[in-house]
Amino acid sequence: MQYLPNDNRYQSMEYRRCGNSGLLLPALSLGLWHNFGHIDNLENARNILRTAFDNGITHFDLANNYGPPAGSAEENFGRLYKDDFVPYRDELIISSKAGWGMWPGPYGDWGSKKYLVASLDQSLKRMQLDYVDIFYHHRPDPSTPLEETMGTLDLMVRQGKALYVGISSYQPEEAAKAISILKQLGTPCLIHQPKYSMFDRWVEDGLLDVLEQNQVGCIAFSPLAQGLLSNKYLNGIPANSRAASHRGNGAIEEDAISDEKIAKVQQLNTLAIERGQNLAQMALAWVLKDKRITSVLLGVSKPEQVLDSIRCLENYSFTKEEQERINKILA
Repeated sequence: MQYLPNDNRYQSMEYRRCGNSGLLLPALSLGLWHNFGHIDNLENARNILRTAFDNGITHFDLANNYGPPAGSAEENFGRLYKDDFVPYRDELIISSKAGWGMWPGPYGDWGSKKYLVASLDQSLKRMQLDYVDIFYHHRPDPSTPLEETMGTLDLMVRQGKALYVGISSYQPEEAAKAISILKQLGTPCLIHQPKYSMFDRWVEDGLLDVLEQNQVGCIAFSPLAQGLLSNKYLNGIPANSRAASHRGNGAIEEDAISDEKIAKVQQLNTLAIERGQNLAQMALAWVLKDKRITSVLLGVSKPEQVLDSIRCLENYSFTKEEQERINKILA
């Protein structure tokens, strides 16, 4: 049956301007890092994408190595895009990245022009797209001159293969240099994608200041610490959880979930209940409370989690007392 999206899909989603650009992103975007590979159920993936778009989530975020196996998330997205979303391409923001190991040999990793050009060409074929809206360098490369890597991002825009470019996981000083080079080239850095959650607050030590000063957007990945900041791990590690799946590809493992972490999660959950939210909703709201954050990336395994997450937008204000209590729990 032909997919017809919800006519009211834009009524409840909040959209935030991305840096100093003309682009608006939904406050919640959908990440395809996990649950969209060949080891996953394709119909479930389809239902997640449909549910997201039906509720105003217009941004789907991928990378060349998402799966597993690497590349399979883009392949599956391409199939689902062709089936369901081709008529709505101009309503979508689709992004991909390159920077981690993708194929054997010296040209399948890091940040050389050789690698980035080949990788984006491969990604476009897998996703059955003419262009991506955002193309990221996925991580800094200590061995390739930054001018080469940023020059290649500029080239991708000039060739029409990407509309905008961004960087991911760059430290503050590295980000400032990359942003400066791209500005000089005439292709501004649209956005930075760092890991950011209650349990991983490194962006507060300078990166958010750099992005604000340069009017660059910020989209946070792993805002729920891969599910740790949800009800899933309140009583330990469930057998059907991501931590117990050993799926690889950067997924959380059991050794990342200590008794100390569980104790903090339980305390945070108590506060969330007092706020009228569940823990996941509060954790998303906590990231979104900062006006420097353009969007947060949801990583979900079922459509219902999309709907549950969107409810975080009902309240992302925190009192001074609540923030102090959270800081004390996290200390």
